Amino acid sequence: TIAHISPLLGLLGTVTGIIRCFYIIQEKSASLGAVNPADLAGGIWEALLTTAFGLVVAIPSFIAYNYFVSRVNYSVLEMERTASEMISLLTEAKTNEV
Repeated sequence: TIAHISPLLGLLGTVTGIIRCFYIIQEKSASLGAVNPADLAGGIWEALLTTAFGLVVAIPSFIAYNYFVSRVNYSVLEMERTASEMISLLTEAKTNEV
């Protein structure tokens, strides 16, 4: 479901953001340049943004999913209760005929 997949997509974005940061560090180190925080900010921003977006999608989806599952379970219980009452009434009516 969406609630299960979206955190994984957020995690994927986090991984790509961190990969981006390490790539910048590697490139700067190879050229003997200094790495400053501004160089890494884009990758960190990407990592945090995708994680947050994954959670923003997952949390409401998970809540809605559980709400609807509980409603379905309640409906099933009501149908079973009604069916049981109908069987009892039919059984009682049949025994009264004899």
